[in-house]
Amino acid sequence: MKVTIFSTCLVDMMFPEVGKAMVEVLERFGCETELPGSQICCGQPTYNSGYHKDSRASMINQMKAFNNATYVVGPSGSCVAMLKEYKEIFEDDPEYRDIAAELHDKTYEFTQFIVNVLGITDVGAQLSGKATYHRSCHMTRLLGEKKAPYQLLAEVKDLEMIPLEHIENCCGFGGTFSVKMPDISEQMVTEKVEDIVNTGAEILISADMGCLMNIGGKFNRDGKRIRIMHIAEVLNHNVTVNV
Repeated sequence: MKVTIFSTCLVDMMFPEVGKAMVEVLERFGCETELPGSQICCGQPTYNSGYHKDSRASMINQMKAFNNATYVVGPSGSCVAMLKEYKEIFEDDPEYRDIAAELHDKTYEFTQFIVNVLGITDVGAQLSGKATYHRSCHMTRLLGEKKAPYQLLAEVKDLEMIPLEHIENCCGFGGTFSVKMPDISEQMVTEKVEDIVNTGAEILISADMGCLMNIGGKFNRDGKRIRIMHIAEVLNHNVTVNV
């Protein structure tokens, strides 16, 4: 099975270890991965800021970069949701309408792909400790994925998952929102950190590095410690199975 990797800006430029973990998990289960060098930003930051026409060039570039892919898999529910939005954005464009619709159907967030396409819930990972999971807004509300991460984490050996109170609340990142509305964003992440601390968890897991970067930054500013892990890193930790 050939999988084309949608690396996303944050992972590509700031957290390459997350992309590496994702690729290693996929290849462990027989996927042949490729990384198109022509891919760039999906256009979400500018599009969500109201620059719809200016964002088209980035979106068209992405459609061309992934045009020959069988499956497109990314480590971010937020960015993957944006690729899927192209279908609606270009629905009246005769040149790109069909390409956008095809991209929508073949694009998956990392955990979605493992559970729903590969049909796997136990990847053979092991991680000792108490953890809680932050459910990102875009992955939940735009992509509509609420189950796959929990199914995979439930099978990680020695990992105790603790429910996070007010899990539906945003962490305050929201891409450009945290820059445009810093005071509101700060209050939101403060409340999120309090909920995480109250779980007693040693590890915070999420499927979006934007959220983890924002929450982790708040922990650092407050002098608090918690281990931050993208779910791909968890699923690639202390692997004990041979496929």
